[in-house]
Amino acid sequence: TARRELAIHATIAVAGILILIALALREARAVVLIMAILPISFSGGIVATWAFLGGHLELGAMVGLATLFGLTLRNGLLLLIHMRRLMEGSGKPWSAEIARQAAADRLPAILITACVTALGLLPLALATGSPGDAIEGPMAIVILGGLVTATILTLFVLPILAPHLLRIAAPKADGLD
Repeated sequence: TARRELAIHATIAVAGILILIALALREARAVVLIMAILPISFSGGIVATWAFLGGHLELGAMVGLATLFGLTLRNGLLLLIHMRRLMEGSGKPWSAEIARQAAADRLPAILITACVTALGLLPLALATGSPGDAIEGPMAIVILGGLVTATILTLFVLPILAPHLLRIAAPKADGLD
């Protein structure tokens, strides 16, 4: 019952999130790009589930995947928004250089977020199997495994793909010069 309810609520949440991302990015290709990196970012969490939990996708692991979903979306969204702001602020056309600069600018924030999250979850992951740890341990393991792939995707893959797949238009002149 809990899994079914989680799936229903997750579907509703994903629909709402897609709408909010579309409003923030104002480009369908950007929404598709963000959503396309999610399965790959989940791969680290799935591998961790297989390696440390015997491949059983328990309720705690599902909660970990939902958390990983949010972390990946947040980092990717912030990176794409920063790319747009850099382009608008510099007056340069959309390019791979803008994407690389945005990734370099966001590198410290993304790495610090990943490291602090990992350090906070490490005790829970190490205590997996302890009495009363049915939710927290599997959740922590999935998030830790997924943080690796999600961070790599955000910092290295997204900046490579974005210039090829997105068409961010230069800001329109408003004639107020």
